[in-house]
Amino acid sequence: MGSLPFTTSDLQTSTSGVRSSPTLLCTPLMGTTVDQMLIEMRKAKEIGADLVEIRLDCLRNFNPLQDLEILIKRSPLPTLVTYRPVWEGGQYEGDESKRQDALRLAMQLGAHYIDVELEVAHDFNNSIHGKKPDNCKVIVSSHNFHNTPSSEAIGNLLARIQATGADIATIATTALDITDCARIFQITVHSQIPIIGIVMGERGLISRILSPKFGGYLTYGALEAGAISAPGQPTVNDLLDLYNFRLIRPDTKVYGIIGKPVGHSKSPLLFNAAYKSVGLNAVYLHFLVDDVEKFFNTYSAVDFASGCSCTIPHKEAALKCMDEIDPIAKKIGAINNIVRRPDGTLTAFNTDYIGAITAIEDGLRELNGVSPGVSPLAGKLFVVLGAGGAGKSLAYGAAQKGARVVVANRTFERAKELAEKVGGQAMTLAEVENFHPEDGMVLANTTSVGMKPKIDDTPLAKHALKRYCVVFDAIYTPKDTRLLREARETGAVIVYGTEMLIRQGFEQYKNFTGLPAPEELFRTLMEKHA
Repeated sequence: MGSLPFTTSDLQTSTSGVRSSPTLLCTPLMGTTVDQMLIEMRKAKEIGADLVEIRLDCLRNFNPLQDLEILIKRSPLPTLVTYRPVWEGGQYEGDESKRQDALRLAMQLGAHYIDVELEVAHDFNNSIHGKKPDNCKVIVSSHNFHNTPSSEAIGNLLARIQATGADIATIATTALDITDCARIFQITVHSQIPIIGIVMGERGLISRILSPKFGGYLTYGALEAGAISAPGQPTVNDLLDLYNFRLIRPDTKVYGIIGKPVGHSKSPLLFNAAYKSVGLNAVYLHFLVDDVEKFFNTYSAVDFASGCSCTIPHKEAALKCMDEIDPIAKKIGAINNIVRRPDGTLTAFNTDYIGAITAIEDGLRELNGVSPGVSPLAGKLFVVLGAGGAGKSLAYGAAQKGARVVVANRTFERAKELAEKVGGQAMTLAEVENFHPEDGMVLANTTSVGMKPKIDDTPLAKHALKRYCVVFDAIYTPKDTRLLREARETGAVIVYGTEMLIRQGFEQYKNFTGLPAPEELFRTLMEKHA
């Protein structure tokens, strides 16, 4: 079940595919009563959906003749009627002939689309031969809740769907890896009939958002986060407002943040708003990546993964996939910003240290005023908690500015290794509490201690914070960590993790686009959403 590399030729085909009109946005209605569904329909129209999927299997007491008449005739949007049986992931457990009778009735009452499962599609389509209204289309669907088969198997599946006389095909598979989406993108691009290609699960999210890039007929967006009809389904609001779904076209460049976990990242919020503000034809996604090398080998087209931010745990592993590494990033041994050049090669940078160090310098200037030409970090004792990617960035950045660096890590060996590289001192995290050779030190936490959901944790006891004049925490969920609250109470100047995020984002935006970052927009969004 390997993934073939997803190349430029695949993308070029999508510009001349079967369907040139925009991908539709469909909202599933999951109400258990007709009245609930009528309310949901109106809400779906208000928030910008193009059509609604009436999930008959969700209705508790379903009276086909009465209920279908009301639901179809009163819908403010076109209707797709689905009556999903348990054997295809739905809730209907009753008689099969009654189920199909209800679908035929929906068709006669004016439903715009009927969804029928591949297993029964031949019989169903034969039964409506010559009776199907012109404005009704039959979607023949196949759902695989276990994995995403090989490209050849998916191709054979599509041929079987086509052979039933389907107007539209739906192929929904399950992502075990984000590279599984490439096989669905390929089949979507090359399909001879309109197709809805979806990869379920969090690793398949990009397949739903990028439907317009590859010519998918429609994608599903939930009314709200708790009302999804399949794993990994985004909300309509996220599709429209976070990912700018209506602006995605076959030639849209795809950027994103590589991480695991990654769903908490606010980077898509910042970059998509920035792209939209300057009219850039680009989208920035969450990439939940297990294997970085496999990701870049699979998505090798110049306009796919055109640029990536890189977060935990991949900042070091991604190094070996790069064709060129900025000298500073090479010394740090960790990257967080990757740019794909027009020739397809990958160049890596580290903007973390720029974001964090400039923010800490400004914190010191707040205390001591401005000294032209000299970094306020020069000569300062700078204690870094953690020796991972962000820890390396701060240790190297502080040393470069003339600070005396102390690296503390859970395992001493890792602390020692980093300290030696920057000419500093090493210790374990446990030793930091009693380390106070002088007052006015700078503390930088790069561990995950205190991050959601464990917001009551802190990497350093409050009494030890008295020795520090500036305290920085790389965590930004929550923005005001326990460490920062207690540091503020002891009189230190605090520097939020959001500052590092915003400032390193300025640098990344510049590397991605060649344009200066819209700094005010970034700051406004972070304040609103942090």
